[in-house]
Amino acid sequence: MTPAVYSLAVYRGDSYHWSFRCWQDAAKTVPSDLTGVVPKAEIRDAPGGTVVLTLAVALTLPNIIDISLSATASKTFPPTGVWDLQLTYPSGDVRTVVAGTTSMTPDVTDSTGVFTGMRRVAK
Repeated sequence: MTPAVYSLAVYRGDSYHWSFRCWQDAAKTVPSDLTGVVPKAEIRDAPGGTVVLTLAVALTLPNIIDISLSATASKTFPPTGVWDLQLTYPSGDVRTVVAGTTSMTPDVTDSTGVFTGMRRVAK
């Protein structure tokens, strides 16, 4: 199954929370059972590239996956990148359920340095 596409657009220095629900059917009436599943979400500069940020992921049974990004962590968010959410089941099967691009808008309040385009130059 192809992952759902969801892009993460972040304003630097802000906190974020995303929730995803997994379903067994297209009508979204039968929740997937995520018991024993180990979730993992990363942001990289490119597929197969350097890990820029590991996102905090928590499960709420039976089928909710919560991802959070603290204000401090969002300050390290790359200007652009890619991400995905991968689930490893107790059987050892791996399934990527959501994937997409990432983008960051530089902040104004509490910012440091001078931004030139999307590149920061120290004062």
